[in-house]
Amino acid sequence: MLETSTIGFIGGGNMAEALLAGIVEDGAVPAGSVLVVEPDADRAAALADRYGISPASIDELAARADIIVVAVKPQVVDEVLEELRGGVTARSLVLSVAAGVPTSRFEAALPGVPVVRAMPNTPALLGAGMSVISAGAAADATHLEAARAILAPTGKVLALDESQLDAVTAVSGSGPAYFFYLAEALIDAAQGIGLDHDVAAELVVQTAFGAASMLRESGKDAAALRAAVTSPGGTTEAGLAVLYERDANTLIADVVRAARDRSAELGRG
Repeated sequence: MLETSTIGFIGGGNMAEALLAGIVEDGAVPAGSVLVVEPDADRAAALADRYGISPASIDELAARADIIVVAVKPQVVDEVLEELRGGVTARSLVLSVAAGVPTSRFEAALPGVPVVRAMPNTPALLGAGMSVISAGAAADATHLEAARAILAPTGKVLALDESQLDAVTAVSGSGPAYFFYLAEALIDAAQGIGLDHDVAAELVVQTAFGAASMLRESGKDAAALRAAVTSPGGTTEAGLAVLYERDANTLIADVVRAARDRSAELGRG
């Protein structure tokens, strides 16, 4: 699907690199058919050297690219759209990975251009990401499949209605940070009861990896797996009792709602 396309990236940060590395190393697109607009000359040169892709200007990218991946911070999206205005036609697909920015903002600046919005997460850098894609008003199933093909080398891809993207951002987009926070807290707590840092970190990281693997591979949901570990009167039950007493579920729900609300706020510009 992508092998005959020219793909342009606006922004050459970590997420853009994960996506372009995935499609180039997977053989989905020849390196010579990938263009990158990156204002940092050293970063642009490093990407060109690493992957054999071509640095470009926005004008060149708009004229040549069949698919344009906008991988910039939400705060500079409007500036990018202003530069693209007039250069992009309805024959191109715009794939946005700018967190919180709705397709309507792209469509207002680029009338008639098909837009797909994506919400990847940072494990995409290791090929273990979770991405969700949503079609804008002018995008069809073919455009969604092109977006899926770009994101697939970085992990799982799910298509949902755009109305759910702020919630997705709060769960899988920001979610890795919540797990990292829990890991930090467990490592600190382990040190507090006598383990040294390196031992604590190894225990926590491997436990997290094993627990995630069980969630993915066992076919059982989280509640069933938790119950299986929790023997009546045992150590796990004693620890969980503190979480229940402190109403950790409500705290987590508040965390997710705060992230969702911030995503919606960013989307309003």
